[in-house]
Amino acid sequence: MADRDKKSVAAEVREFLSTRRARITPEQAGLPVYGDNRRVAGLRREEVALLAGMSVDYYVRLERGNLSGASDSVLESLAHALQLDEAERTHLYDLARAATPSGRRPTVTASRVRPTILRLLDSMADVPAYVRNARFDILAANTLGLALYAPLFDSPLFAQRGPVNSARFLFLDPTSKDFWVDWDKGADDAVAFLRIETGRAPHDKALTDLIGELTTKSGDFARRWARHDVKFHRSGVKNLRHPLVGDLALPYEAMELPADPGLRLNFYTPEPDSPAQEALGLLASWASTGTVVPTAND
Repeated sequence: MADRDKKSVAAEVREFLSTRRARITPEQAGLPVYGDNRRVAGLRREEVALLAGMSVDYYVRLERGNLSGASDSVLESLAHALQLDEAERTHLYDLARAATPSGRRPTVTASRVRPTILRLLDSMADVPAYVRNARFDILAANTLGLALYAPLFDSPLFAQRGPVNSARFLFLDPTSKDFWVDWDKGADDAVAFLRIETGRAPHDKALTDLIGELTTKSGDFARRWARHDVKFHRSGVKNLRHPLVGDLALPYEAMELPADPGLRLNFYTPEPDSPAQEALGLLASWASTGTVVPTAND
C-alpha cells in the first residue's frame, strides 16, 4: 500500500472513531460521572478502552488510525463500546481490511449493464426503475424511470459530461431542492452512503474524484462529509415533486446485483390506488408519447 493510501485510511479511521466516541455520553454508556468538569464531548479514550476491555494505550493506537491486524474480537468489542449500528459496524470492518493490505481484496465495480438486466428493466413497465453504481451514476433506466427522473436528465450539469449522477445533481444543481421534497434527508442519505462506499472501495479513483469535487464546490456536502456518518441505502420512501405530475410519495427498494459488483437495481412501487400510483399512470401515458422522456443527447 502506498504511503498516501496508508495516510488516507489512517485519517478515515481516526475521524470515524473519534466522531463515534464524541456522540456517546457516559450516561448513555452506563458509566458513572463524577463532577461536571469534562473537557471532551462524549466519552474519553480511557472510557472507551474500559468499555471495550482493552488497554488505554491499545485503544489510543487504534484511534490514531492503526487498525492493521486488529482481530474480529477486537473490532466486535470496539463496535459494542461505541454502540455502532449495522452500517457503522460494517464500515469499521471495511476500514480494518483497508488498513491490512494482505486482507484487502481488490474492489471491482461493473462498468456496464448486462443485456439481461436491460431486458428486466424494460419488462418493469409499470414502475420506475433504474440501475446505478455506488457513485450514484445512473447507468440505465426504463421509460418510466427516465420520465420520473427527467429533471436530472435535463440538468445542464450533464450536457457536456456523463453519465447522469444523482449526487452531483443533488448538491450542484439548485433545482434539486424543487425535485426532492425533503432535500436535507436526501442530502444526508447520499453523503452517508458515499462515506460507507469509501470503506468498501478505498482506492476507487472515480469515487475519490467525485468526493473531492463535491467537497470543493458544495458547502452543504462538505459539512455533511465532516460528520463521518454512514448508512445503508436499501428501502424507504422518497418524496419527490415532479414538474408535470406534482408531489409523489414513492416507496422504493434498492437491490444489489450479485453478478455485477457495485451495481444495484432501484425501483419504486406506489401504494395501490394511491395518488402516487395515479400520478405515475399519468406520467407513463405522457412518457409513451415522448413528451417527458429525455435522451442521452439532450
